[in-house]
Amino acid sequence: MTPRLLTTGLVFAPMLAGLVAPAAAHPHVWIAAREELLFDPQGEIAAIRHIWTFDEMYSAFAVQGLGKDGQPPTREELAPLAKTNVESLAEFQYFTAAKTGPHYHEFGEPRDYGLEADANRIVTLRFTLPLKTPVSPKKPFTFMVYDPTYFVDIELEKHDPVILKDAPAGCSMTTIKPEPLTASDQGKLSESYLSGLAPGQDFGVKLATRTLVACP
Repeated sequence: MTPRLLTTGLVFAPMLAGLVAPAAAHPHVWIAAREELLFDPQGEIAAIRHIWTFDEMYSAFAVQGLGKDGQPPTREELAPLAKTNVESLAEFQYFTAAKTGPHYHEFGEPRDYGLEADANRIVTLRFTLPLKTPVSPKKPFTFMVYDPTYFVDIELEKHDPVILKDAPAGCSMTTIKPEPLTASDQGKLSESYLSGLAPGQDFGVKLATRTLVACP
């Protein structure tokens, strides 16, 4: 692994060491995400529960050398790796941005985190990211999940991408796809594929899906 890769949004270094060849295309990791918005008894938004399933190549490297008798590794075997990865995400705001109007909300320490591998040895990371202060959804609440450097490509699942847990009656949720890239941004992205360099800070937000939640 080259030193450059350590500064392009790579937060899962223990799982990716030696995986990426020089000048590999950008991004390097793909995540299919499902998000759960958790409401407290007062009807306020208290946390976001992330459920991120990694691509086949990434998963294969993550479980290399783990598991017994051909079986996938257990949650306990993957626990140290889960801890390292979740702690590393702090530097990147957990790939999560949430706001009401122009005001961005802060998050507390993640909890209930863990990695698990299914029968096909595909790895899923789950963790709960609490808001430091619960937020009333009476004003529209927006959140996005993305890597700003676009080292990791995060796309919401096609079916039930966002679930509202214990939401008050009448709440609505909409996912908003990003606008098409401009010709200039398309050029930067094409150049990044050829050079292996990041297309630019905060490029990922331009390709991120927004989720908008509002309650009466």
